[in-house]
Amino acid sequence: MSSTTYQTCLANLNSNSDNGATSSTNITTEALLECISNTIDTTQHDSHSSIDASFLLYAASLVFFMQTGFAMICAGCVRVNNIQNTLLKNLLDACGASLGFYTVGYAFAFGGSLADYGKTTFIGKDNFFLMGVENNSFWLFQFAFCATSATIIAGTLAERCQMTAYLAYSIMLAAFVYPVVVHSIWSPQGFLSAHNPNPLWGSGMVDFAGGSVVHLTGGMTALIATTILGPRAGRFYDLRGEVLEEPREFTGHSLALQCLGTFILWFGWYGFNAGSIISLTLDDNYLVVSHIAINTTLSAAAGCVMSLFLSTIVGVHFTGEVTFNLQYASEFRFIHSYTLFEIATL
Repeated sequence: MSSTTYQTCLANLNSNSDNGATSSTNITTEALLECISNTIDTTQHDSHSSIDASFLLYAASLVFFMQTGFAMICAGCVRVNNIQNTLLKNLLDACGASLGFYTVGYAFAFGGSLADYGKTTFIGKDNFFLMGVENNSFWLFQFAFCATSATIIAGTLAERCQMTAYLAYSIMLAAFVYPVVVHSIWSPQGFLSAHNPNPLWGSGMVDFAGGSVVHLTGGMTALIATTILGPRAGRFYDLRGEVLEEPREFTGHSLALQCLGTFILWFGWYGFNAGSIISLTLDDNYLVVSHIAINTTLSAAAGCVMSLFLSTIVGVHFTGEVTFNLQYASEFRFIHSYTLFEIATL
C-alpha cells in the first residue's frame, strides 16, 4: 500500500515539474511527504464515508423490518375477519411514507441544512425529490423513521377507517406533518434544535432516537384520529345505539403473532437506537454504539419482566390467582423499554 502511494505521488510530482524530468532528483522530500499525506487522508476519508454509509443502510434495514413486527402485532390483536384490513393498512403506511417523504417530506425536514446554516426556519426549502442529495443512505434511514411514525396509528385505527382515507393520511403525515417536527428538532435551522447557533433558552432540545420526533408525533396523531373515529362498533354501544352495561371485549385472535411481532420489534430496535449515532467513525462513536445496544437489550428485558410482575400482582389482588399474562408482557414491554432507554441516553 505504501509503495503504491509513494510511486503514485512520485509520478504526479514528476509530471508536474517544470522541466518534465522523470527522475526524482528535483523533487523535495517535503513535497513528496505532503503528497503522500494528502493521499492517505483522502483514502481514509473515503473509507470512513463507506463505513458510515454501510452502517446507515444496515440500520435502516433493521428499522424498516420493524414494519413486519407492527404488522404481526396488529394482526394478532384483531379479530379474524379484520386481519386483511389491518395488514393492508400497515402496507399502505410504508408505501405512503416512501412516496411522501421522497417527494417533499425530506426537503421540508432537512432541505438546505448546510446552505442556510445560522438561520432559524420553519421548514426546509431545498432537495425536493432528493435533487442535490449526495448521502442517500441518510435519506433511507430517515425514511425508515418516518414510516415507523406513520405505522403507530395503524393499531389505534384497527377494525375501522376506510383504506382511501388511510392512504391519504399516510402520505400527508410523511410529506407535511412529520417533516415539520423533524425540522424543528433535528435540523440545525430548527427553533428547538440544540445544534442551532441560537438554541431555544440557550440549550435547545436533544432527541437522540426519536422519542418525541417519531413516537410522540405518531401518538398524538393516533389520539386525534381515534377521537374523530370513535370506538369500534359494538364496543360500548349495541346496534340500536344504546349504552352497554359492560364494554364488550374484543379479544385478539392470535397470541403467537403478537409474540412474534414483539421479538421482531425488539430486533429492529437495535437499528433504531444504535443507528441513531449516524456515524461510526466519528470520535469514539464505535464504543458508544455498543453501549446503546446494551441499553436497548437491558431496557427491553427489564420492561418485560416488570410488566409481567405488575400484571401478576394486580391479578392476585383482584382474583386471588397467580396468572402470567403473555399479552401484558408483550405490549407493556414497549412502553417500559423505550422509556428506560430514553432515560439511559440522557
